[in-house]
Amino acid sequence: MAKAGPIVIVTLILTSCFCISFVLRTSTKLSALIYLQQNLNFNEVPVVKRLIVPEPSDDDDDIDEVQVQEYDVCIAGAGLSGAVIAERYASQLKQSVVIIEKRNHIGGNCYDYIDEETGIRVSQYGAHLFHTDNSRVWKYVQRFSDWTKYEHEVVGVVNGKHVPIPVNIETVNTLFELNITSTEEMDNWLSEEQVKYDHPPSNSEEMALSRVGRRLYELIFHPYTIKQWNKEPSELGPEVTARIPVRNNHDNRYFGDPFQALPTNGYTAIFDNLLCHPNIDVRLDTDYFKVRDTLRCKHTYFTGPIDTYFAHLGYKKLEYRSLDFERKIVRDTGARGTFQPKFVVNHPSAETDFTRIVEYKHLLNQTSDHTILFVERSKDGGEPYYPVPNEENKALYRKYQGLAAKEDNVTFVGRLANYKYFNMDQAIINALELFEKDNGVLPHEKDPIASCVSTTSP
Repeated sequence: MAKAGPIVIVTLILTSCFCISFVLRTSTKLSALIYLQQNLNFNEVPVVKRLIVPEPSDDDDDIDEVQVQEYDVCIAGAGLSGAVIAERYASQLKQSVVIIEKRNHIGGNCYDYIDEETGIRVSQYGAHLFHTDNSRVWKYVQRFSDWTKYEHEVVGVVNGKHVPIPVNIETVNTLFELNITSTEEMDNWLSEEQVKYDHPPSNSEEMALSRVGRRLYELIFHPYTIKQWNKEPSELGPEVTARIPVRNNHDNRYFGDPFQALPTNGYTAIFDNLLCHPNIDVRLDTDYFKVRDTLRCKHTYFTGPIDTYFAHLGYKKLEYRSLDFERKIVRDTGARGTFQPKFVVNHPSAETDFTRIVEYKHLLNQTSDHTILFVERSKDGGEPYYPVPNEENKALYRKYQGLAAKEDNVTFVGRLANYKYFNMDQAIINALELFEKDNGVLPHEKDPIASCVSTTSP
C-alpha cells in the first residue's frame, strides 16, 4: 500500500454544540471537498460526505504516488441501486463504502432541484413517479423521507381531444362517441375489437392488438411506439406494450398499486438521507474507470451499462434510447395557474415530433407566478435511458452476462447493468435482496439506520 500522505483533520461545531470530527487521509495529489451538516429533520440537509477527487491525468509522471485507498465496498453509480446498497452495508454491517459517480450530483436519474427562474421543483431527467405493491419497499422508503399522497393520472391528445391514458371507458366513449357504462359492456367491446392469435403475442404489435384491437392501436399505440423507440412495434419484444395497462372501468389512475406517493421534499433529499452515514464517501465528477486502480475494494458493485464495463474488449454495444428535454417557461399564469390539464400529457400522434409534455407545477401543491414545461423527445445517443428489447440485443446481453459472471468480486446491479427496465420499487427491492443474498443477512423491518436520519413516518 502506498505511503499515507498528510493527515487533514476537519472539525465542524454546530450551534447545538454537537461536534463532528473526522480524519481524512489524502496525498499531495489528492484534494477533498467535505460538506457536513447535522440532519435534524427532512426539511434540512443531512450529513453527507462528498469527496471531489481529481482524476489522475494521462500525463502525470508520478501517478503511482496517488494514494491508494481501501474500502470494504466500492460502488460505481449514485443512483437508486447504488445508494440502497451503500446504505445497507454502512448501517447494517458498519463497513466502509465509497460511491464513484461521474455526474456532479447524487440521485442518478431521480435527481431533482428547484428551478431558479420559477421556484418550482423539477426533475432533471424526466418525470419519476413512485408506486409499489410491495409493503417492504414502502416501509423502507418511508424511513428516508416524508411522503405526500399522489395518484398519477395521464391524458393523451388524440384527434384533438384529451382522453385518459391508459385506455378506459371514458377513452373509448370519447374517441368513438359511445355510451359504455359498465365493466361488462367494456369487456364485450374490447372482446369484439381484440385481434385473436393462436399463439402468445411475440412482439409489441401483437401484444397491443390482442389487448385493444386495431382502432386504438392505430390511434395511440402504433404512432407513440414509433416516436419513442424509432422502431415498428413488430420489431420490439411484447413487454414494451404489455407494460401499459388497459382498464375496463372508469379508473383514470395510471398505476393500480396500493402505495403511491411523492417524496415531500423531493427525490434528491432521499439520497441525502440514504448516503449520510459517516462510513460512506461519495466522489462526484469522477470516472470510475479512471480511478479504480487507486482503490482497493473487497467487493465492487457496478451499476452502469454492462457493455461500458467491458468496452475495452471492443465488442458491439448494446442499444439504448435516450431522451431530450426542451425547457419552456410560460409566464404570468397566476400562483396556481397551469398550462395543461395534467402533470403529464402524452402526444401519440405522428403529427408532432415529441412524445409528451411534463408540467411539474401540478405536483406537491407548488405555487409560482409562472409555470415550467419540459417537452420530451426520444432519441438515439446521449444518456442511456431505455434498453431496446429485441432479440438481437437480448442475445448480445447474454454474452455480456457471461463475461460478468467471470468477474471476481464484482456484482452487476440495476437497470443499466442488467439491461432491463426497472421501476423505482423494483430497483429498491432488487438492491435489498442482493445485499441480503451476498451477505447471508435476513430482512428485518426494524433494522438500524444511520443516526443522521430522522423521520415522522412509521
